[in-house]
Amino acid sequence: MNANDRAIAGFTMAGHGMVHTYELAIPILMTVWLVEFSTTTATLGTVVAVGYGLFGIGALPGGLLVDRFGSRRLIVACLVGMGSSFLLLAIAPNIIGITLALALWGLSASVYHPAGLSLISKAVEQRGTGFAYHGMAGNTGIATGPFLTAILLIAVDWRTAAVILAIPALLVAVAGLTVDFDETAAVAATDGGDAPTAEIDSAKEFLDASRGLFTVGFATVFVLVLFNGLYYRGMLTFLPEMLGNFLDPLVDSAPSEGVGPVPDGRLAREFDLAQYLYAGLLTVGIAGQFVGGKLTDRVEVDRWLAITLALLAGIAVLFIPATETLPTLLLVSAALGFVLFGIQPLSQATIAKYSPPEHRGLSFGYTYLAIFGIGALGASIVGAALTYGSSTTVFVLLAGFEVVALVLALSLLSRN
Repeated sequence: MNANDRAIAGFTMAGHGMVHTYELAIPILMTVWLVEFSTTTATLGTVVAVGYGLFGIGALPGGLLVDRFGSRRLIVACLVGMGSSFLLLAIAPNIIGITLALALWGLSASVYHPAGLSLISKAVEQRGTGFAYHGMAGNTGIATGPFLTAILLIAVDWRTAAVILAIPALLVAVAGLTVDFDETAAVAATDGGDAPTAEIDSAKEFLDASRGLFTVGFATVFVLVLFNGLYYRGMLTFLPEMLGNFLDPLVDSAPSEGVGPVPDGRLAREFDLAQYLYAGLLTVGIAGQFVGGKLTDRVEVDRWLAITLALLAGIAVLFIPATETLPTLLLVSAALGFVLFGIQPLSQATIAKYSPPEHRGLSFGYTYLAIFGIGALGASIVGAALTYGSSTTVFVLLAGFEVVALVLALSLLSRN
């Protein structure tokens, strides 16, 4: 990577890590808010849904802003907004204050993915490597955010913890104003042309740009990533609970050194092995992001996207049989983490391939609206499947999501 690539990689890695650190810090803070404000899980769940919902919905207008004002300004604004939202959390007097602070976080964070991914796609010559490092940083935030917040809550009260968590984003925002890079340096190298601009100033221009963007290829990619988003959110939301159910009988039957079987799943409950396994799965995803990103610089992304979708469908089908023994459960969990996050650089490169540079922010806005906004329905669908069905029902349903995405990926290949 050249100097411009490295500067952008460092800036976007820091921003991406911050977004997902905060995203996963919120559930840890929820356990304190339940007691602090004497509220119910239903009420607090609705409050948090406001922030998470805006995180997905705001991606589309965020993409429009990126095309108009550039990525650097939007990422800096995102970081300032997220840091400020956690400062507001620290002084929130009640649940209404928490709601407003989380709404600010969601709106601020929503612009990051269109801005960061558009910047990498237009400015980094080694695009795949840039996506790889960017994804690895996001996974690091996903894996470390809950642990960092939990450690802070051991040492200080939750309001002080919120202030401490706010500081890194504000520091990165300041750094983002000073770091030197060219936002369109690689357009000619990666997209075969100069760096056009296309400001959208009216509803008519927005509709015209959207019609121009939604070619058959991009529309196919849009629906593809939507179904992959349903798989992603549905899988990760309820996997900790399901892993606990899978681990209990395996730990019960595993002999403890010189003591015999551990009775009543005590070891699993005391050390919460499911959470450790879940964190390990997320950590393996860092390696998956790296490999997936490197592949995009060396292979035909459409073909490898189809291969990874097939692997994810296969992993879902094999997950229940793999729960029969501890080694096979660990193996299938590691495979899931590696492939689930390894597909992200491939899908991002595919989005870039089927969208024009002048509307790259808009393209990522639409696709991340699909992934995080519509994809959030995956949690509801899987929750209903668990309530009225079984774990087997869940994994068959998840496999079905990826089979639909796979068919769409194969259609891209056939047209090529």
